[in-house]
Amino acid sequence: MSNLLDFLRKYHHWLLFVFLEVVSAVLLFKYNSYQGSVWLSTANVAVGKMYELESDVTSFFSMTRANEELTLRNFYLERQVDQLRRLYTEATHDTTVTERQQMQFLNQYKLIPAKVVSNTVHKPDNLMTIDKGAADGVEVNMGVASGNGLVGVVYLVSEHYAVVIPALNATMSRISCSIRNSNYFGYLRWSGGDPAIAYLEDVPRHARFKKGEWVVTSGYSTIFPSGVLVGQIEKVFNSADGLSYKLQVRLSTDFSCLRDVCVISDKRVAEQAKLLEAARDSMALTNRDVK
Repeated sequence: MSNLLDFLRKYHHWLLFVFLEVVSAVLLFKYNSYQGSVWLSTANVAVGKMYELESDVTSFFSMTRANEELTLRNFYLERQVDQLRRLYTEATHDTTVTERQQMQFLNQYKLIPAKVVSNTVHKPDNLMTIDKGAADGVEVNMGVASGNGLVGVVYLVSEHYAVVIPALNATMSRISCSIRNSNYFGYLRWSGGDPAIAYLEDVPRHARFKKGEWVVTSGYSTIFPSGVLVGQIEKVFNSADGLSYKLQVRLSTDFSCLRDVCVISDKRVAEQAKLLEAARDSMALTNRDVK
């Protein structure tokens, strides 16, 4: 108690000053409408800014999740459209075929959503890093796509990250693609320069197509399923030897601002890989026995 009294005696003039300031402020804002309105406006602006900041932070984290969901949904819808287009072309009267084949098709894939954490677009040997790895089910030689189409192929995998060779890699990327709704295919290559343009090479001379038609993955590799969007035909050139066409393709994926992607885990690819490995082992044993 004595300490409290000593404190009050020592600082009584400061406490009196603070008390009088508070009383003055209350009287000023209570009985003077102009000062009161200024105070309320300032307070409302400050509170509004705080709410705005809170809303922006909340929206940022909710948008991250929304982008992942939209990427997966866009990929599924893109594949469904392609599958339905094929079914329509085949024109069957069995009303249960579409549903059965669609369910079979979707069950073949497991999509692993990921975010791009590192990416380049102007080097001849561009590489991309994503934030999913072996712990998430990512494996070497899995295809990578975005909601807009083809991205690349998984090259190296660690526990929690993976390095992807994007389509924009002039030295290592070579992806089998075809012209939609036809059996004409070639190999997609990027020759450097514009990150929005690549070329479909080795398209046979007897192929029939038009500018503006879509190029999609062919499904002839063990990496990508058929029908993943690649881009649209813009120009047509003859190959250097004159034996085939070289098509200029405007890529559907904007690599310069790529953020959300998904890794395609195809059960059929795993089955094919195991079968090929078994065949190689069998051939090796046969050759050893012959020797």
